[in-house]
Amino acid sequence: MRILLIEDEPELAAALVAALKRYGMVADHAGSLAEGEAAAASQAHDVIVLDRGLPDGDGLALIPRLHARGLDTPVIVLTARGELSDRVVGLDAGADDYLVKPFAVEELLARLRALRRRPPRAETDSVRIGRLAFDLDARTGEVDGRALELPRRELLLLEALLRRRGRTVLRETIEQAVYGYDDEIQSNTLDAHVSRLRRRLAEAGAGVEIHGIRGVGYLLRESALPERA
Repeated sequence: MRILLIEDEPELAAALVAALKRYGMVADHAGSLAEGEAAAASQAHDVIVLDRGLPDGDGLALIPRLHARGLDTPVIVLTARGELSDRVVGLDAGADDYLVKPFAVEELLARLRALRRRPPRAETDSVRIGRLAFDLDARTGEVDGRALELPRRELLLLEALLRRRGRTVLRETIEQAVYGYDDEIQSNTLDAHVSRLRRRLAEAGAGVEIHGIRGVGYLLRESALPERA
């Protein structure tokens, strides 16, 4: 299980990271809202453990930002704000669980395991980004109502990026989604397909960009759209 801990108290963060690692979990630590948002966008996590009192704002502000990026990682809010009204605000903001400080590490671990056992949330059938609308079930796309025609490989590539839109998708993840076990994949095969997909999306005016993260993977996000005449 990979956990993203967003906590600004250095001693508590170090203790929690060490405890999570002792129990066989991978723990990434961020000390602010901005760092947490960047970490969540660049790496997939099973659960986010989120403090509210962060130096650059209330941690709850991160939840709608993640949802806007298409990220639905479960969130446990970890905070000293333990009043009933605080818990209600946290859960209404989209948190999946709420744990009040001080707490026992064993309870946090049990809550992490409980969230991990939950079935994945149903993913929306349709994605809209820029001027592109894509049906994930039918694997069909449109740009401003015009059908987007793509070869099979590029269609699978676009689907893989759209399912993780707003965050970096590892090359290995994309290759597993696009190529079969028997396919011979050269070192530049994926890059060539990405290049062709970029060109087709640009020609269609889709309003999205594919950014390469050197040595890691690719990121699909909305581009700045020009004003229409």
